[in-house]
Amino acid sequence: MSAATLLLCAALAFAGMAALALSLDRHHRVALRGPVPRGRVRPLRAVGWAGIVLSFAAAIALDGWNFGPVQATGAITAAALGVALCLTYRPGWLRPAALAALPLAAACLPFALAA
Repeated sequence: MSAATLLLCAALAFAGMAALALSLDRHHRVALRGPVPRGRVRPLRAVGWAGIVLSFAAAIALDGWNFGPVQATGAITAAALGVALCLTYRPGWLRPAALAALPLAAACLPFALAA
């Protein structure tokens, strides 16, 4: 396990959890000051689940089946906590934070592959 792998998995999981949270009307109203348009719910859910699955797949691919699921579970849990804290204290920051997590994950990928 390397720090780059953990950061990659956490960033992907955070982006996925944030997309899932924004697909819910209550969280979307709080974070973006308006209701979720009907055409945006399914894409947000698809992106959310894709982020979580990519986080799990990256953990398995980089750390194997012995430690990968443990790392993925921890990263997803930390991401859910981060989204919950962001929605509680700074809801307007959720969308920019989720969008910033994707380039962070892309930047961590070469370091995770090298480790």
